[in-house]
Amino acid sequence: MISNPQSKNVSAIILINTDAGGEEEVYEKLKELKEVSEAYIVYGVYDIVAKIEAQDMDTLRNFVSTTIRKLPKVRSTLTMIIMESSTMKK
Repeated sequence: MISNPQSKNVSAIILINTDAGGEEEVYEKLKELKEVSEAYIVYGVYDIVAKIEAQDMDTLRNFVSTTIRKLPKVRSTLTMIIMESSTMKK
């Protein structure tokens, strides 16, 4: 497989806790960020689930630390690096 230098090479799922009532504001800000390929407001322990794509681990780490975690109303995050993925179609 030939690697495309323009492609994103690292993906992660970020689970985000927000301040009470802050999920809509954080969700709207996430939708504006090019690194965020998907975002969902969810019910449960976490308030938002987002899929992040980056060129490499350093870029991903920097994006989570300096962008996501510093958004107003973000309380905490949990990052899960995607090792393998497949899209299921039914």
